[in-house]
Amino acid sequence: MAEQEGVIKFRLDYQVAPARIEAGFAELNAWRSLLWRLGMIGQDGARYDGLGYGNLSLRLDAGSFLITGTQTGHIPQLTAAHYACVLQARPDQNYLSAEGPLPPSSEALTHAAVYSANPTVCCVAHGHSPGVWRNAVALKLPCVEAGIAYGTPAMAQAVGALVESHPGQGVIVMLGHRDGLLTYGQTPEQACWLMTRWLAKALSLADSFESKGEVGNDSAHSG
Repeated sequence: MAEQEGVIKFRLDYQVAPARIEAGFAELNAWRSLLWRLGMIGQDGARYDGLGYGNLSLRLDAGSFLITGTQTGHIPQLTAAHYACVLQARPDQNYLSAEGPLPPSSEALTHAAVYSANPTVCCVAHGHSPGVWRNAVALKLPCVEAGIAYGTPAMAQAVGALVESHPGQGVIVMLGHRDGLLTYGQTPEQACWLMTRWLAKALSLADSFESKGEVGNDSAHSG
């Protein structure tokens, strides 16, 4: 399955604007750096056609949110100049308006769906983990169907429905987006800690298979 994480599929009304440093930005950016070190955000020539993957966002006032810019996965430590501000999102119309030094991540429409579905969510993280993705059923995680592609109104609608039906779960696996998962919470710490928690559970599951000498497990360590 060839994935192109950096390709924006929604209609984007984008204007270049100065970087914005909002309350909570430092914490969000620190967690982004940690997820990059864990390989859940990044860029690898052998994965996803060599394009960057993974992104984070932070809810602001008046329905807007801050999100990492498109194709910043290769950068270990971001600054405010690597983020965009989404001003308006209409997932049902495949439309998004944004401003900032860079265009928003190709997953911005999906982030918007999470915020719309649960007003208590203030941070959304999208990362990639082969281990979590391949063991989603064993881990009993909510999943978007395999036939739904990333960055589309269908993905946004499916994600929003799962957020509404699993308000306390905080994690969704995207079976139609290779290795992709979303975590969300009231703070960057809550959302990003959930991502590291499920990575640890997937690695523990893989170790359990190995210790039992079982053959055929296709789990893979992320990064």
